[in-house]
Amino acid sequence: MKILTNFHHERDFNFFLLAGLFSGIGAGINTSIFNNYLSDIFKLSEDTRGFLEVPRETPGFLIMIVLAVLSSLGDVRIAMLGMAAAGMGMLGLGVLSPTFAVMIIWMMMYSLGTHMIMPVTPSIGMSLSNQESFGARLGTVSAFGLSGSIIAYVYIFLGFNFLHMTYQTAFLTGTVFYMFAAFAVAMMKKGGPDVRKVKFVFRKRYSLYYVLAVVSGARNQIFLTFAPWVLIKVFDVKPQMFAILGMVVAFISIGSRKLIGKLIDNRGERFVLTLEAVLLLAICLGYAFSGRIFSASVAVIIIAGCYVIDNSMSAVEMARSTYVRKIAVDLADVTPTLSTGVSLQHIASMVIPIFGGLLWMEVGYQAVFMAAAVIALLNLILSRRIKIV
Repeated sequence: MKILTNFHHERDFNFFLLAGLFSGIGAGINTSIFNNYLSDIFKLSEDTRGFLEVPRETPGFLIMIVLAVLSSLGDVRIAMLGMAAAGMGMLGLGVLSPTFAVMIIWMMMYSLGTHMIMPVTPSIGMSLSNQESFGARLGTVSAFGLSGSIIAYVYIFLGFNFLHMTYQTAFLTGTVFYMFAAFAVAMMKKGGPDVRKVKFVFRKRYSLYYVLAVVSGARNQIFLTFAPWVLIKVFDVKPQMFAILGMVVAFISIGSRKLIGKLIDNRGERFVLTLEAVLLLAICLGYAFSGRIFSASVAVIIIAGCYVIDNSMSAVEMARSTYVRKIAVDLADVTPTLSTGVSLQHIASMVIPIFGGLLWMEVGYQAVFMAAAVIALLNLILSRRIKIV
């Protein structure tokens, strides 16, 4: 009874945590298998893999417009629709993709869903918190998402290693859990503004956030596209190994996300984003030079370690979200500003992989991560300019 009473006391926040858990399972399944799916089913080359990021990231680029059009629905309903769209995208990838061209359509559907969820998640979480605990509350939301990811990684590891699981079965499982997530969000009564005016937000006050979003998007996309591709194409890593790496990332991240949340509350956004930039610079150099300095067996361990550390720091995105909330002129600016940031990120996300794929083909994957190191250095310089006034 006490558990039920505690659940009812923060009913909306707890349903939001359940949604995070279920969507974490869906996202974890996709993360584990998607790149291997592309390699095994469609036999993509490095440059084609880079070009594929254009349609995949197009929904992210357009998300500012999508959220503005849907703004009258409110953040909760947008999150519900996003989770349903992601589930439909996984269904299409699993059973409705007879050709590469058709697969792209479903990939874009999944991408649209996840990008609809992305900017409204911190907005909903912060609307169910007070300013002194923004970081900790978002850390809790992230931890539930990661718990879902751990379940997904165990499922993929056992399925592909022992049960002869197919990509079709894995994608269908992801569909089911995204639909569970949509239902959990539908049970919420509040969380973020119910109605907002349709608007785009471009204020000079938020200009540093916009620049940070572009730089972060460029660096993130290099890792998202090419870090797993290195492990697959150069070191022949299979889905079950990505599941193991994912489990390591998730276990580390459950603790690190709460730690990052507390650091945001206690030390501030500038400290957290500066620390991220320094670590990312070191990771980029690890990717670029470990293969030249060490044997292949040692290099793959180092690169896998870099992969784990990089993915364990994804929660640092919370610091950019709380930075916007703290400097916002109007609380109604928060979700539109975050969605604008997501769209700006995807300007870089759509362009960078094309050049990265061509650079890989002409020079080698090491050059791609040397370019990422330059971007990480720029991120460090910009992070030092953050001030909360």
